[in-house]
Amino acid sequence: MAPLPLDHLALDRRGFLLGAGAALVMGPSRAAGLAGANAGWLATAGVEGGFAAVGLDGSLTTADRAPSTVRLHGIEASPRGPLAVAVGRRPGLVAIVFDREKGGAVATFDPGAGRVFSGHGRFAADGGLFLTNEIERPQEGAGGMGRGVVAVREVKGSFAITAEWPSGGDGPHDLMQSGPALVIANGGVEPNTPEARDAEITGSGVTLLDPTSGDVRGAGVLSRDLASLSLRHLSRDGRGGTVVAAQDLLKDGEARPLLFRIAADGALSSFDAPEAEWRALRGYVGSVAHDPSGRFVACASPRGNRVAVWQADGRYVGAVPLTDGCGLAPGREAGTFVAASGYGEVIMVAAGGEGVGIVARRTGGPRFDNHMVRIG
Repeated sequence: MAPLPLDHLALDRRGFLLGAGAALVMGPSRAAGLAGANAGWLATAGVEGGFAAVGLDGSLTTADRAPSTVRLHGIEASPRGPLAVAVGRRPGLVAIVFDREKGGAVATFDPGAGRVFSGHGRFAADGGLFLTNEIERPQEGAGGMGRGVVAVREVKGSFAITAEWPSGGDGPHDLMQSGPALVIANGGVEPNTPEARDAEITGSGVTLLDPTSGDVRGAGVLSRDLASLSLRHLSRDGRGGTVVAAQDLLKDGEARPLLFRIAADGALSSFDAPEAEWRALRGYVGSVAHDPSGRFVACASPRGNRVAVWQADGRYVGAVPLTDGCGLAPGREAGTFVAASGYGEVIMVAAGGEGVGIVARRTGGPRFDNHMVRIG
């Protein structure tokens, strides 16, 4: 479906979005920390001389940045305080703690002995714990990605590990508490890695854990015809509904679904889209998010150069172009998303019952990396 012109969007939403900076073009800020980044979005990015966590304000301007010596992947803001944590991408050896009030990095912590980070971690709802997906290093000569471990860390205790639970599979990537369950996306064999050479089956699945004990409450795997998919990124609607997005090992041109609903017992069911739209994602979804209302779900595909949107019931709505776009987060208003690209472009996307369109754009930012998160 073609992007809708602005006059197809609801007037109240249009007025808000135009006021938030539609069609703005401006160079990036040179601020040297995340101080004051308490409303807007946080993202990871490549910057001149290295990498950084960056803050975006309500007009999509890169207002703040805190340098890092390593490439970062997922970033998560505490729900109850000024801290944010960015985890190194696999095989990650460090996670960096930022303070949004003081600005800049204030601490680092390492994965458990013999393990690497997988790129993602999440705060518990009260902000007192931080959970990381970690991967055991396989023994030399052993195949596969390594078994997964969920490390439970106490924030006030310098992020020390207080408990460890099996993730339920190999190569876990994302994790997220949704409703009564801690959902783990065990990616199995990760596409586009040395381990994926000649592989056709990922061994991927989802596991649902009790968030207080780590006991298994459910699990789900894909059907045999979708065994080449690696389940990687999660999003929740705030009411217990959860989705997981996938990447494909195979590059055979088949139109496989890349977005799935997770039932309360872990069972997986695919979203709907025309075959041409699945193919347009080129077998790769880099991030997924719900809008603030929970009525829409969006996926960003840097290989497909697009952001695609569905209704939460699985019905395909449409897509908009974004070259090398991967960072994705909810907007401020119902039906809106913010997405960012590796070329420094940030767009605001608005979805309605009849389609989807770009309603705000800002260029000249840093080289945005894989993920972003809304704060405030």
